Amino acid sequence: MSLKVPKAQNLQLFKEGYKQYQGLEDAVLRNIQAVAELSDLVRTSFGPNGRNKLVINHLGRLFVTSDAATIIREIEVVHPAAKLLVMASQAQEAEMGDATNMVLILAGELLKKAEHLLVMGLHPSEVIKGYELASQKALAELESLSCSELPTPLTKEALTRAITPAIASKQYGYEDTLAALVAEAALSVMPQNPKMFNVDNVRVVKIMGGSLAGSKVVQGMVFGREPEGDVKKVTKAKVAVFTNAIDVAQTETKGTVLIKNADDMLNFTRGEEKHMEKIFSELADSGVKVVIGGSSIGELALHYLNRHHILVLKVLSKFELRRLCRVVDATPLARLGAPTPEEAGYVDVCETTEVGGDRVTVLRQDAESGTRTRTATVVLRGATQNHLDDLERAVDDGVGALKALLRDPRLVPGAGAAELELARRVDKYGVGLRGLAQHAVRRFASALEVIPRTIAENAWGGAEGNEVVARLYAKHEKAGGEAWGVDLEAETDGTFSATEHNILDSLAAKSWAIKLATEAAVSVLSVDSIIMSRPAGGPKIPQQAGNWDED
Repeated sequence: MSLKVPKAQNLQLFKEGYKQYQGLEDAVLRNIQAVAELSDLVRTSFGPNGRNKLVINHLGRLFVTSDAATIIREIEVVHPAAKLLVMASQAQEAEMGDATNMVLILAGELLKKAEHLLVMGLHPSEVIKGYELASQKALAELESLSCSELPTPLTKEALTRAITPAIASKQYGYEDTLAALVAEAALSVMPQNPKMFNVDNVRVVKIMGGSLAGSKVVQGMVFGREPEGDVKKVTKAKVAVFTNAIDVAQTETKGTVLIKNADDMLNFTRGEEKHMEKIFSELADSGVKVVIGGSSIGELALHYLNRHHILVLKVLSKFELRRLCRVVDATPLARLGAPTPEEAGYVDVCETTEVGGDRVTVLRQDAESGTRTRTATVVLRGATQNHLDDLERAVDDGVGALKALLRDPRLVPGAGAAELELARRVDKYGVGLRGLAQHAVRRFASALEVIPRTIAENAWGGAEGNEVVARLYAKHEKAGGEAWGVDLEAETDGTFSATEHNILDSLAAKSWAIKLATEAAVSVLSVDSIIMSRPAGGPKIPQQAGNWDED
């Protein structure tokens, strides 16, 4: 008697509306295709000659930039596999502040190379094993490629030289000016232990008009508004910071007052006025010359502040207020009244100046006084708002690269030289391996070539990329050829020694980029099934019909 085999028909595993893709064709190759598309999107923006993308986000805001972190943040990626790549690039941005595009390009290229192996019949686990072996080898070899370090007594020239390549990849042609501004701002707020450097201490203020040459660094903070009262400038002043409204205190309940004559009317307001006058007299007697308000400032309060010749500035952002407290070394107060000596801050100069037709308030500490500032502001000038936004992103990248270098001062040859040397060494390592994993190791090596090739392609077009990579391989095969990279100026054959031209990249940023790109690629390859539930929410709201009775 034979056993009855149940028929697996009409088996409903999931709720209605679920989608399921599985197998090589439906899940793995589909994921690789999505990631490759995302990678190709930002690939043309890589390197100093990278093209800008014009992105309009869901709020209608316009972005013109080649910064991969901004592009990825503003386009809403919905594909789950591509989202894994986006997360890897965001991790790189948070950790190093630079090389986000390298993560996207390298991970995309690793998956493209894996696609061929999977179609040929290799199991994803073999490819994953090979990629992990190759990644470990690449990271070990990268350590030996270090060619110089940041000098220990930090100088403006050394910092400028170190961060110029990072800024050049965003603003080619302006890198010297921007790198000098960033180095000057960073040095002025550098703590005793450089590893404790906080990127938040370098601020950027954008003022339209003029050109980049008019940009400068201010030792302190710059606010894009004038003080509220009549006093526009004070020097060597005590500062009081209030987070509450500087105004008459409002009662919690409503009250009704019956006023019978003019005397009652005058006496009613006089009590309030005397109370306010007493508060501001105490404030002036304590030596406070600058008052910062985090909320509204009443007319009566302003009158008494002007009478006591106290400068009053309104700062509505709580984040800016917190930074300002750090600059003047003050404690924010939630009550009106004279601050204690410990709560009051100090500023050398608080003045209103005009920058390109805009009136701004500057709070700064003078270097001569010996008071060390805790925040420096880079005042950027430019013709359009979009250009200023892009300059700000380049400054942020420069500060991020600087922080990475202060944590790990080692530098490797830039311009694609380090990646090509790694590709050569990993390929040699792959040849000596046994088993199917060697194919994946060698594919990993060829994927690393994408960095110098992309730099060359973005500079001169697609055909030149392969030729330059071939020339670089020839140079790297010779002894001492590790530093040869892509020459964007193409003075000879499109190659040059990166170390001789001071094109150096942070070793730590490269190491993290390779690590995160491999992790993202392995995560995508290890997926064999996609299960998507129906999005939450009811039916869409019907569109309003046109005015049917209109002619």
